[in-house]
Amino acid sequence: MRLCRRPSAEPLYISSLTLGIEASHNHCLSLMRMVDLIRDKREGRGLSAAEIEWIVRAYMSGEAADYQLSAWLMAVYFRGLDAGETRALTHAMLHSGRVLGWSGARPVADKHSTGGVGDKTSLILAPLAACCGVRVPMISGRGLGHTGGTLDKLESIPGFRVRLELREFEQVLERHGCAMIGQTEEIAPADRRLYALRDVTATVESRPLITASILSKKLAEGLDALVLDVKTGDGAFMTALEPARELARMMQDIGGEMGLAIEALITDMDQPLGRAVGNALEVEECLEVLRGSGPEDLRELTLELTARMVRLARRARGQSCELAAAREECRGYLDGGAALERFCAMAETQGGQTRALREAGRLPQARHEAVIRAPRAGYIQAAAARGLGLAAMHLGAGRARVEDSIDAAAGLRMHVRRGDPVSAGDALCILYYNDASRLENARTLAQNAFTIGETPAAPRSLIQEILPHHPAA
Repeated sequence: MRLCRRPSAEPLYISSLTLGIEASHNHCLSLMRMVDLIRDKREGRGLSAAEIEWIVRAYMSGEAADYQLSAWLMAVYFRGLDAGETRALTHAMLHSGRVLGWSGARPVADKHSTGGVGDKTSLILAPLAACCGVRVPMISGRGLGHTGGTLDKLESIPGFRVRLELREFEQVLERHGCAMIGQTEEIAPADRRLYALRDVTATVESRPLITASILSKKLAEGLDALVLDVKTGDGAFMTALEPARELARMMQDIGGEMGLAIEALITDMDQPLGRAVGNALEVEECLEVLRGSGPEDLRELTLELTARMVRLARRARGQSCELAAAREECRGYLDGGAALERFCAMAETQGGQTRALREAGRLPQARHEAVIRAPRAGYIQAAAARGLGLAAMHLGAGRARVEDSIDAAAGLRMHVRRGDPVSAGDALCILYYNDASRLENARTLAQNAFTIGETPAAPRSLIQEILPHHPAA
């Protein structure tokens, strides 16, 4: 155990007369200890599991201040955490709150995406997996910057409540097999506070911190299995394949050591997933898929993620399940309408107006639209996800800051994809907005997102790589 480091060998003593207040000797030791641990990580020295646990506990109790944790996070960003440190941080954040437990024979599983533009698979996947007998306790987040958030999409459904007490969350889950809420005060509260600091200290991209953040929340859900959708490309946090692969492997290794069966897919985010970008627009697109149609890329990725989640969850419970059989089972529930009915039932129980899901025009609608047209003939070489995501954000579909409000109706719908031929004047996308003052910047961003060339673009696989199941410890 470290003691306060002092410039002399004199005994450590703090006089209440000197400070003018009653000083706690132990509190001083705690504060000095935090300074030591910041210094240790800054200098590249490893921390023990006990020390990392102390950091999390001290921050949650108020012994360590925001500015100290900010300094430590920055040291971690530059110096990293090894596997043992990352596992210790995950464990400490996980046990900062309640860990859910589930009774019964149904396996429990979830999916996590590292985020992207038009990434809306959760709204289809949760009810679809529930139809297959998998319990899906999905705790999701909000969008920030050019990436969308599941909670914002759900809240574009009139009346839908994403803030439920844990007891109510459990009741929805038991009734429908799936429930979708935001992070509560009881679930990994240390992650909630640390993420807020990471967001304002430019340390979000640290792979060990990402790993601990994701896994602490998912392990707190009481899962048997987890499928990761790690995005790479223009609109992803990790634009290159290798960093995405490293993150996926790190999460597999740490999660597996902590008893969670994990499979990871690395998927393309060079262009938006599907054609809609924006909250109500994306819900509409999800409903199309739940009715058996919708964009092929969104449909096929959702089926692949769900089938792998079902197989992994069943195998984690010792049940036999082949991937091809799981795919066909999922396809049947999707095309037969069962997943749509499950989604509507869950939404209604969480306060959503099901007429908005079953009748056209009931979701929020923008008052204005503007068409972005092709300046010349050729082939779409790029439909840059980041630029289109930023265009939607400028229209009001996303947030530049956490406190920004969302316009549920704002966004865009793409009319072309990479590789498509176009003629001069063809519609590339349509912008939907309510605030005309937002249009100019969004229009420029959307126009610049499309690149037109003389030859077709080289094909790019939606699923870039699959990292096999990591057996749970």
